[in-house]
Order: sequence, then C-alpha cells, then structure tokens
Amino acid sequence: MFPFSRRGKKLGSRVKVQLSDSPQGGRSPIRHPKHANKSKGDNVTTVTVINGSDDNSHCSSTATGNTEGWRKISTSGDKPTPRFNHASAVIGKKMIVVGGESGKGLLEDVQVLNLENYSWTIASSRLYLSPSSLQLKIPACKGHCLVPWEKKVLLVGGRTSPPSDRVSVWAFDVGTESWSLVEAKGDIPIARSGHTVVRAGSKLILFGGEDNKRRKLNDLHMFDLKSLTWLPLHCKGAGPSARCNHVATLYDDKLLLVFGGTSKSKSLNDLFSLDFETMMWSRIKIHGFHPSPRAGCCGVLCGTKWYIAGGGSRKKRHAEILIFDILKLEWSVVHTSSQQSITTNKGFSLVLSQKKDAEYLVAFGGLKKEPSDQVEILMLEKNESTSRRITLTSKKCSSSTGPTSGPEKQSLASVMEHHGSGRKSLSESLLMASNPGNVSLRKEHVDDDVALKLARNLEDERSSLPMEQIKKHPTTQESPSMVEPENTEKDEKQKNDDTVAFQETDGKSGSFPGSSSIYQSYELKISALIRKKGNLEGQLAAALAGREAAEKNISFVVKSRQEAEKRLNDTLKDMEMMKEKLVLVEMAQEEANSLSNVVHSDHVKLEHDVAFLKAVLDDTQKELQSTRGVLSGERARAFQLQVEVFHLKQRLQSMENRTPTPRKPFLG
Repeated sequence: MFPFSRRGKKLGSRVKVQLSDSPQGGRSPIRHPKHANKSKGDNVTTVTVINGSDDNSHCSSTATGNTEGWRKISTSGDKPTPRFNHASAVIGKKMIVVGGESGKGLLEDVQVLNLENYSWTIASSRLYLSPSSLQLKIPACKGHCLVPWEKKVLLVGGRTSPPSDRVSVWAFDVGTESWSLVEAKGDIPIARSGHTVVRAGSKLILFGGEDNKRRKLNDLHMFDLKSLTWLPLHCKGAGPSARCNHVATLYDDKLLLVFGGTSKSKSLNDLFSLDFETMMWSRIKIHGFHPSPRAGCCGVLCGTKWYIAGGGSRKKRHAEILIFDILKLEWSVVHTSSQQSITTNKGFSLVLSQKKDAEYLVAFGGLKKEPSDQVEILMLEKNESTSRRITLTSKKCSSSTGPTSGPEKQSLASVMEHHGSGRKSLSESLLMASNPGNVSLRKEHVDDDVALKLARNLEDERSSLPMEQIKKHPTTQESPSMVEPENTEKDEKQKNDDTVAFQETDGKSGSFPGSSSIYQSYELKISALIRKKGNLEGQLAAALAGREAAEKNISFVVKSRQEAEKRLNDTLKDMEMMKEKLVLVEMAQEEANSLSNVVHSDHVKLEHDVAFLKAVLDDTQKELQSTRGVLSGERARAFQLQVEVFHLKQRLQSMENRTPTPRKPFLG
C-alpha cells in the first residue's frame, strides 16, 4: 500500500533516559540558556528559549539544565475569539486556526496568523457550493483535526453542530480563502472527536477517538485523497486500547507512533508503533525514565525528534516538554514550562514553523480558568549533525550482530560466497578462521615427528660409541638442543626431578660415568616431545571436532536460508494474490459505485415522475370535485323539473275532470 521498508521495526528495544543538554552552538541574537555539563556520548537537541521568565524546574529522575520558558508574543490585527479544543496547521508562513469552543458555544470561523509579523486576519465567511450544487456552510466544530496538504488544509471529523453520523472532510484553500466539501465514498467511519489524523503522501491515516455516545474507539482507517475513498485497515498484533485525546505521528511515511490519551476511566502513558509494511502493532517497552500518564497533549515531529507538550489528567496538568528520539529510542525532558504558560492549558494547539535556518514551536489558545487567545513560541536549536546520526546508526547495527569477531565474520562471509567449492575447502577455511593467530596444526605436528626421529637416531648412535670417542666429540652433546623444542617451567622442574631420580648412588655401576646423564637428558627430551605430541593430537582432535560442528552449523544456516527464501517467495506470492484481490475489490467497488450512481439517477427520475403524477392527480381531483358540484346542481334542477311536471300532471287531471258546459246552438 505504501512504499514502506523494514526500517524502524526494532522499536521494542529498551528506552534510555537522556536528560543532559548538548554543548551550546553558534552565537545568535537570542539569549541562550545555561547548559549543564554533558556526559560522554550524550548529544541531545537543545531548546533555546526566547523569553525572560526563569524556571528552574528539574526532572524527578535526573536534573535538567536551567531554562527560561516560553515567550509570549504580542500580536496585531483582529485578534480571534479566545478558544480551546480548536485545531491549527501551518501552510507556508501562515498558521491556520479553525473552529474550537469558546465560553459561549462552538465556533466556525477561520483565523490566519502571519508568522513573520504575527498579525491576525479573519478569513471571509460565505456560503460555499458543494459538487452537488447544494449551498452548504462549514459547521461549528471542536475536537477535530487539521492536516496540511499542498496549499490547502483538510478538516477531518470533530464534534459538530448540528451533529453528523459520519466523518466529514472539508478542504480550505488558503489562497482563495474558500471551503469545499469533499464528497467521500467507501466505508466512511462513524463521526468522532478527539481522534488523530496523519498524512502519508496522498493518504490520510485516522486512528481512535470518541463517538457521539462517548464510546472510546481504537479503529484504523485510511482516506485516499486521489480516489476520495475511505478504507478500513486491519492490523495484526496487540494494538492500542480504545482511547481519545492521544497524540500520533508518522515517521518517514513508514512508522505510525501513538502515545498516551485517555481510556474509559484513566489516563494512559503507553507507546505503540505500527509498521505499515507488515501491518503489525507492537508496544514499546519503556525502561528507565517513564513519562507520566497524560491526555490532551500536543505532539510535533521535527526530524527524528518527537516533541510532546502539555497534557495531563483530571487532577494535574504537566508543564514539561518530552522528546522521543525515534532513532535512539530514548525519552528525554528538555524543558519544563512555568505554570503561567499556555502549554499547561487544556485544549491548546501546537505547530512547528521554520524561519530561515531556525525551527520553533508555536502554541495558541487553551483553557485554564478562561479561554485564551495568547500566542507563545519556543525556539529549537539543532546541535546534531548528519554524521553523528549516521555514526549512532552504525553503532547500533554493529552492536546487534553479536560477539562474533572480525576475522570470523570475514571468513564466514567468504565461505558463504564460495560454499560450492567443495567440502574440503570449506573445512580448511573454517579451521583457519578458528585459529587465525597460530601456525597450522598439521605442519607443527609433522615437525615434532621429525624431531622425535632425529633424537632417537642420535641416542642409538651415542650408545654404540666408546667413551673416548664421546669425549673427543664434546659437541655432540649439544646437537640434540638443535631439535629440542621450547619447554615450559613445568617441564624444566620435571626434568630436574627425573635427573635426581636417575642418578647413580655409587660410581661402580656402569662402564661410562657420563652415559647415565646423557640417557637421562634424552629421556626427558623424548618424554617432553611425546607429551607435546599428545597435546597437539588433542588440539588437532578438538579442531577437527570444531570443524565438523562448524560445517554442521553452516549446513544448518544454508538450510535455514533456503527455507527463509522459500517462505519469502511464498509471502511474495501471497502479496501478489492479495494485490490481485485488491484490484478485484477495487473493480467491484467501482462497479458498485457506478450501480449506485445509476440507482441514484433512476431514483431521481422516479421522484420527478411521482411528483408529476401527484400534480396530475391533484388536478384530476379538483376537476372531479367541480364535476361533482355541477352534477349536484343538475340533480337539483332535475328534481325541480320533476316537481313542475308533477304539478302540471295534477292540473291536467283537474282540467280533464271538469264537465264541459253545453253550448247553445247557433240559429241563423
């Protein structure tokens, strides 16, 4: 997923305490603090403070040097509303502050602090258009995260008003001072606050937090800024417990570190690391200096140093600044603030800024008794060079290889390179490696055999000569000394004892009075040679046994290497299969998104059709009602006509019932 390497996996090693200051660097117009004497091998980034308040606080385990505290900055422009639980980020020479909480409620404004002249400006507040052309406005929020990305800052999550069910992502363009809503897709996490978000390239990593029901979380999610897709991350190993208000950082886009926070009932001080290559959580065991539990602290990564300031528990707020050295795996305390500093406040923000060659921390806001709008800065002075870091890294690598000596490592490396040249050459090379400072055992053994044979020949010749010839050749007594090896003091003592034991008690025993001493000297020399031969044979047997053991070890190492290569190949195959599955999942996700778009468009069409049918139905109902009114009027007229007809019929009948009067005839 990320181009991660195996560097940074050994964070489980011991953490050492290092509280001494490094020597003072070059002169600057800023007044430097007094430094304590530095012990051998200590080299820590010092903190140069730029205010005038003295604070001689000391650490409980080891005393730190005298430091001065934070410098309060007098700002100009339209000062922002005092706030806490806000979020800050640096883009170029500007610090962007978004949202937060005042004493009267949540805030939704955007404040910009120019870090060159420390002047405040307010970003214009307006209505913004989302990609769906809906008029939206950034919600008031607190406990959110602000992440810089190119020339924008990304607002992720937080407790908003009105509340939402899912995490929303907003983008603020610093140049145009305009907001835009990022319409995310995929498995969007539930809404939360008090979480952490770090950026690795074009991907955001979200961890932990607290949902709207005050439940602590420890889930891990990734947001791709290119495809705008959320994806849950599943890791191995025992990860951090559910927590909120912790701090997290990402070192070299490869290693995620999580420290502190609060769980259901207590504050935490544990430190976890996540390797994105193996996706394995591991807890860093702390030895020596143990940071106190804290929540609500702020962290800033500067090179290989992770600065952590503020935080605390319900009863106490901490004023010291911790540093965790990622390469050395050491905790240290470089500065202790005064209780008047805003780093002892609750809900302040901390960012890292650069000005020329200097780096400094910028703290803003927070709550103690009342919300604050104060700005404080703390200058950092770099005293570590790149060569020093490389030396430390090389020392760690050399110490982790074990007690193997230089010649042995070299010989083993050469044997591993040329292990195909045959069994004999492998054994000889190992034998020479096991005895790098001695002469070959085989050669020494041959020389001792030759010396022993010469001594026996001289003894036989001397025994066959008469006494006068022996006296005529006194130099023959010195000839055995040419082949006599060097004897130890023990051998000399044993030689004297043997000489005393073999002396004649009376001068009558033997024809040659000097022959016994000659024989005794040769006996002693031969016995010494025999003993030395036995010792050399024992050494040779031990060397051969060591050679066989080394050959077995080499064969075992070769087998282990082959097995490791097989496992690595299997792992690579599994990774390829997982990549193929991931591609299939992405394709399926794209198909699902396209289907959802089709369904959405059909749904919109159906809504339009339903609205049209409802309008037609309303018109039809109105016409029906009017028709009913006309029909009722016609019915009333018909009833009236029926009544009139009835009356006419009655009149007609009455007229028919009348008798006609006879007419008189006309007489002309």
